[in-house]
Amino acid sequence: MPLIIGIDPGSRLTGYGIIEKDGQKLTFVDAGTIRTETTEMPERLKRIFAGVERIVQFHGPTEAAVEQVFMAQNPDSALKLGQARGAAIAALVNLDLQVAEYTARQIKQSVVGYGAADKEQVQMMVMKLLNLSIQPQQDAADALAAAICHAHASGSMSKLAVLNALGGMARGRSRNSSRRR
Repeated sequence: MPLIIGIDPGSRLTGYGIIEKDGQKLTFVDAGTIRTETTEMPERLKRIFAGVERIVQFHGPTEAAVEQVFMAQNPDSALKLGQARGAAIAALVNLDLQVAEYTARQIKQSVVGYGAADKEQVQMMVMKLLNLSIQPQQDAADALAAAICHAHASGSMSKLAVLNALGGMARGRSRNSSRRR
């Protein structure tokens, strides 16, 4: 049975959520946040890397899903988020996990059925899908949602992940094939 870790990267709070998939049944295993609030950026990245490694070593997930960075209005925020995301992905890959990446819209569509759902709708559906009696913290709920999205999309490499990996080649030709030489 696949054990899936979802990561919602953030430079101050990085959410993680772990679920088990048994056929169509999803079971909550663990969720929480890695806090890095009071340190300089290099130390935050170190804490994210170490925190993700510690969680993976403790639980032993077999699959990983990470939310992609969206372009924020503030470029500095987007850069910090990208660095945090990189630290989390590096920790996962360092422990030999393959990482599937999903946009926020893909995650919301998979969990709520509506790609523009708000955070509260995501939290409520995570609670319903995992049969939780207590609402998880927002960052942890977003990480659980990433894991749920991956569970819904998976075989080992879902069609969605394959299309994302192919990028412009999904339509049968590469991005550079339109150039004439």
